[in-house]
Amino acid sequence: MSETLGPEERPRKSDREKLQDLQRKLYIKAKQEVHFRFYSLYDKLTVPYVLREAFGLCRANGGKPGVDGKTFEMIEREGVEGFLQRIEEKLKTGTYRPGMVKRVYIPKANGKMRPLGIPTIEDRVVQTACKLVIEPIFEADFQDNSFGYRPHKGAPDAMRKIKEHLAAGRTEVYDADLSAYFDTIPHKELMWLLGQRISDGKILHLIKMWLKAPVWEEGETKGGKGNKVGTPQGGVISPLLANIYLNLLDKAVKRRGGVFERNGVKLVRYADDFLLMAKRLPREALEYLRGMLERMKVSLNVEKSRQVRATDEPFYFLGFTIRYDRDRWGRDKRYFNIAPGEKALTGFRRKVDKVLKTFGHWPPETVAGELNAIIRGWIGYFSVPGVSYPQQAKRKLRYYLFERIGRYYRRKSQRKSKLYNRGAYGVLTRRYGLIEPTNYSPRLATVNA
Repeated sequence: MSETLGPEERPRKSDREKLQDLQRKLYIKAKQEVHFRFYSLYDKLTVPYVLREAFGLCRANGGKPGVDGKTFEMIEREGVEGFLQRIEEKLKTGTYRPGMVKRVYIPKANGKMRPLGIPTIEDRVVQTACKLVIEPIFEADFQDNSFGYRPHKGAPDAMRKIKEHLAAGRTEVYDADLSAYFDTIPHKELMWLLGQRISDGKILHLIKMWLKAPVWEEGETKGGKGNKVGTPQGGVISPLLANIYLNLLDKAVKRRGGVFERNGVKLVRYADDFLLMAKRLPREALEYLRGMLERMKVSLNVEKSRQVRATDEPFYFLGFTIRYDRDRWGRDKRYFNIAPGEKALTGFRRKVDKVLKTFGHWPPETVAGELNAIIRGWIGYFSVPGVSYPQQAKRKLRYYLFERIGRYYRRKSQRKSKLYNRGAYGVLTRRYGLIEPTNYSPRLATVNA
């Protein structure tokens, strides 16, 4: 019907639709011409709808301010349009320079600390705009065995593929662990790979500036122009750069006639975590893997990497435990049971503890709302239809919530709140909407919504 309307009568496309049109054209061009190098991309970063979409994505992700202390709330008070116009002007005049990256440390499941780089919001917006423009080009080159930090792919897809390989008899598994991968990606080799698809010098210069941005940590400046390795975890564009570099490994595994393909070895990769799976993993495949990673100048953590036969012992991936269990009805039958691992349960408990320690004497509906966000996210991640079976883990979540909420309100019982005496967990679920983990299903929640 729109064909009969004049240009002024046709509905205008939204910013998202315009961006999708641009990305689709870039993807199709890259897919059709595998050796084509894109030479005119930088101007796309300054298109208003690209910058607006980039800011919206950054705003949705939230996050703490960078070294300049500027928050999203401050930017919104001053005016988002003016903020984006200043970025556009800097990019057009070539005066944009990245700020320092603030480094903080966050706890890992094993008790150690993980470094996290926090760019300024301005840098996040420019990195997001760049990612929106160049990602479709590299998506055309990425392999279907990579699932991390990619559009329309994720951990559930990786777990489905693992179950598929196990069902096909690929039960010899090499669980690989890379040592500080993001911190050791060599700039020279990464820039060479980027140059195979991008000949726009301004885009390449932008990425190089981000790679060499100095780090601000505990009052000291580190890194800078002399830095030759690493891309900060926390940078918007870092996961894409990490995937571009490890795509070399993905392609090597699928290379026709190569050592992996000859021996039926399959790869399942999520960012820098990956598994090699085969009916029989020959030594030559593992030696080739080690040699290739050495040539790529990244290190395999030999102590943490291990080879297992999945029918004899469990292995772990992305928070899941994969075990070869006996049939629960006592029949002489076994099956691969994929369920949340103990580290995942520990992570849930820590998040709950943090919320309950943060809140003092808040209304029960507020406490329920904060806990519901954790419960939905955790169960949503570990509920993969037809693959994982988290019911036993959900019972553990329920028990922990029952005990922990009881202690929380017992601590408050000297004040007016008497929820402890009335059975706090039951009151929060019945009256204030706290999710009962054993009854919650992400699919049902979506339907009901």
